[in-house]
Amino acid sequence: MSEKNIEQVQKEHTDEWMVIPGVEGTAIGQKQGKPCIIIFSSIAPKKLKNLIPSIIEGYPIIIRLTGKFHALGDQ
Repeated sequence: MSEKNIEQVQKEHTDEWMVIPGVEGTAIGQKQGKPCIIIFSSIAPKKLKNLIPSIIEGYPIIIRLTGKFHALGDQ
């Protein structure tokens, strides 16, 4: 496991993932009770498998198909 906490790892890598077409965002979640990084995707996760590792600095990465994200306007 990394000497960095998961928040540091997510913060350090989010910008590089966000430039990949289809990546909509990142979050921290849990996989089998342990912390993981979630990548939200608007394309099939298998299309990102070669671009995003399954583990980074000891933390697992899960790619979830969510569709495109859109900012909500003032209501």
